[in-house]
Amino acid sequence: MLRLTDIKLPLDHPEEALAAAVRARLHVGASAIRGYSVFRRGYDARKRGAILLIYTLDVDVADEAKLLARFADDPHVRPTPDTEYSFVATAPARLEHRPVVVGMGPCGLFAGLVLAQMGFRPIILERGKAVRERTRDTWDLWRKRNLHPESNVQFGEGGAGTFSDGKLYSQISDPKHYGRKVLTEFVKAGAPQEIVYVSKPHIGTFRLVTMVENMRNTIEALGGEVRFQQRVDDLLVETDAQGVRHVRGVMLADGEQIRTDHVVLALGHSARDTVEVLHKRGVYLEAKPFSIGFRVEHPQSLIDRDRFGSQAGHPLLGAADYKLVHHCRNGRSVYSFCMCPGGTVVAATSEPGRVVTNGMSQYSRNERNANAAIVVGIEPCDFIPYDNSGSPLAGITLQRQLESRAFELGGGTYDAPGQLVGDFIAGRASTAFGEVLPSYKPGVHLTDLSSALPDYAIVAIREAMPAFDRKIKGFARPDAIFTGVETRTSSPVRIRRNDDDLQSLNTRGLFPAGEGAGYAGGILSAGVDGIRVAEAVALSITQQEVHAH
Repeated sequence: MLRLTDIKLPLDHPEEALAAAVRARLHVGASAIRGYSVFRRGYDARKRGAILLIYTLDVDVADEAKLLARFADDPHVRPTPDTEYSFVATAPARLEHRPVVVGMGPCGLFAGLVLAQMGFRPIILERGKAVRERTRDTWDLWRKRNLHPESNVQFGEGGAGTFSDGKLYSQISDPKHYGRKVLTEFVKAGAPQEIVYVSKPHIGTFRLVTMVENMRNTIEALGGEVRFQQRVDDLLVETDAQGVRHVRGVMLADGEQIRTDHVVLALGHSARDTVEVLHKRGVYLEAKPFSIGFRVEHPQSLIDRDRFGSQAGHPLLGAADYKLVHHCRNGRSVYSFCMCPGGTVVAATSEPGRVVTNGMSQYSRNERNANAAIVVGIEPCDFIPYDNSGSPLAGITLQRQLESRAFELGGGTYDAPGQLVGDFIAGRASTAFGEVLPSYKPGVHLTDLSSALPDYAIVAIREAMPAFDRKIKGFARPDAIFTGVETRTSSPVRIRRNDDDLQSLNTRGLFPAGEGAGYAGGILSAGVDGIRVAEAVALSITQQEVHAH
């Protein structure tokens, strides 16, 4: 098979044009081509109204060696690489202690799945509920203002990614094609086949729910065990004669102890109480940068017209997205994060008396508004005014204070505080909505957001919005809506691990993983990290078995 890259065709090209482009690229007749498949399809929208599709194809040819020799100097004609995933180990016939996975977001789900596929029969502990029960609890907050602290956007089967846009792309380096493994497993679980080849695949919440259930069923069919409403309240650690710390199990909220020598910590970025337990138990943690800001909403039609021009609405393009960044005079950077085309802003708190926003889209992306977080990057030194203890948990203190302030500004009812962009830039409170109506439920309380974030963040965002308007005309339109606050962009804590075996720096058998440990950002990268950690666990167990015998 040959892989052909950078094949460009007009957006509305006829089906036969692709085969013709293959023949033209290889300078061969139709008889030399046995078949082809699309490995990747993206688009180049730099010229609005003249958008091009860009294909990467795998082509079965009659004389591969001859063609490779002819195109030896052409970087766009190469042998198709092997992207088949291979397991690194097989579980021993007798397993004294099964590995435990804490958390069932994308990272924990893939760690558990791959361990199960290798025969290790993992035990997965999820503090929240099964995905359908969790969905009902989440809607209870959105519709009736009833928060379920253990079952919400952050906690429950599928993790925070279940209530998101379902984006499945990432900027991580993936030389071993772990990302391909994530996508193919999602397709097996019910995702559309297109996610394997489109350049910016997404699924959406409704489809994710069924897929997560199907993956859980696969894990259980392979001997794994999934236990819901099982919050881990302590880590059992033992120090050997050489002074080395080892995991010996976990303790659940009801007092039950589960004996194990291998614990995958796939906590997600909001399990603050569990992180506090790890800190007390002496697990090596450090504060890390993250970002804070607001959600902004515009009419999706505005973004579509700016990005696609006269071709806006084409079914192959779908709803347009954007990615913006501005470097401010005060030294801060403001950027768009987790952009949700045709989506909604959602209530994402997991703690009483606090307000947090996030963005969500369905597969269709057909809601009237586009939304994205407009956030300011902050460093651990920025945590000091909120917590000067020097604790690695200082970022959590900052998050909580900002979320509590948002709750107050929203009226103390889980309504979110909001402000029109024009009023925000002018520094005056908003009193009435314009044409852009907010999508956040249970509701938005108009106010002045200037006290919702630190002054440096407010100044930076005020400077950035007119700059973004120069890139997307209408981005700073006066009646666009800011909704506060966005604080869970990533974990404020990193649970440090070794680069080689992925175990905690100071606690053997503990495998920090995913977003909550500071090693991923988004569904795809979290799934990839789950696979990597599953492999590390499998190798650790099999090597111990070899030494034992």
